[in-house]
Order: sequence, then structure tokens, then C-alpha cells
Amino acid sequence: MRRPSEARSRLLGTASRIFYAEGLHSVGVDRILTEANTTRATFYRHFPSKEDLVVAYLAEADRGLRERFAGTREGSASAAEALRAVAADIAADIRRGGFRGCAFLNAAAEYPEPENPVHRMVMQHREWFLGVVTELFEQDGKGPGGPAGRHFVMLRDGAMVAGCLSDPDAVCRTFLDGVEGLLWSRTVVGASRS
Repeated sequence: MRRPSEARSRLLGTASRIFYAEGLHSVGVDRILTEANTTRATFYRHFPSKEDLVVAYLAEADRGLRERFAGTREGSASAAEALRAVAADIAADIRRGGFRGCAFLNAAAEYPEPENPVHRMVMQHREWFLGVVTELFEQDGKGPGGPAGRHFVMLRDGAMVAGCLSDPDAVCRTFLDGVEGLLWSRTVVGASRS
């Protein structure tokens, strides 16, 4: 596999930093070119449009999250432990300086049209995340994984939004308590699983 050029990596790294901090529509190509210290011709050689750069930014974020998830999962002794570790990793992100919410939720807000390539990239990421969380709940063996997976994703989405609007520590405690409650509820005989 061919390594990306240094100029492409610099453009993508610069754009990723600025896009996350300031938003997608508010950042122009000229600003990215200036901060990446590159030319318009170089930009368009690697990214035919700004939208292509946004998709590449999200694809890179997706790749990084998949790698983190795989590492967390491999380091866990059980499915429930992996779910707790994923939740703790999400909480650590929320507490990180400069946190501005979920890059994918932010992108969906700026690109709401379902046919848009940016929106499709967001949906691919969300489908993957729901799938792997659901799979962990299935492996936990305490009922169907689908409802619990959807509940986990909703808890995560709420925490990502609230984490940049209010006290991150309180948001994280609430989120982690919610995940514990979700895991506990699956052990209760007769509790709804649908």
C-alpha cells in the first residue's frame, strides 16, 4: 500500500484540527492552505473539492476510533468489561481539553441531506459503532443485543452533546452511571429487552 504524500497528510491534519475546533462550513480552503503551508494546486491534486477533504477528515476519525475500539476490546476479559472500557474511553474524550462534541454528530448537523457524501460517511460510522456495541451486548449473553446497543448509542450521543454544553465531569458520571444501569437491567428477570 502506498503511503500518503507528506503534503496530503499535512493538509488533512491541518483541516482535521480546524474542522473539529471551528466547524466544517465556517472554514474555507484558503485558511487550510495558509495553515498547511501548501498551494491550491497541491490541495486539488489530493482533494478534488472541500467536500472530499471533509469526507477524508471523517474517514480518518473513523479509522482512529475503530483502532481504539479494537484495542479496548482486545484488552477486555469479557463483553461487559469491554462495554465499560468503551464507555470510560468516551468519558475520557469528553473530559479532554478542547472537546467540542462528536465530530460525526457535528458533521451530520452541517450536512443533513441523506444523499450527501459527508452525511453518508457519518451514517457508515454510526452503523459500524451500533453494530460493534450490539455485538458486545449479544456476547454478554443476557438477552438480545439490539435494544441495549441502541440504548448505549443514545446514552453516548447525549453525553457527547451535553459534554460540551455543561460540566464534563457531571456529564461523564451520568453517562457512566447510565451504562452501569443498562448492564444491570439486563440481569433483572422480567425486565423489558425490546
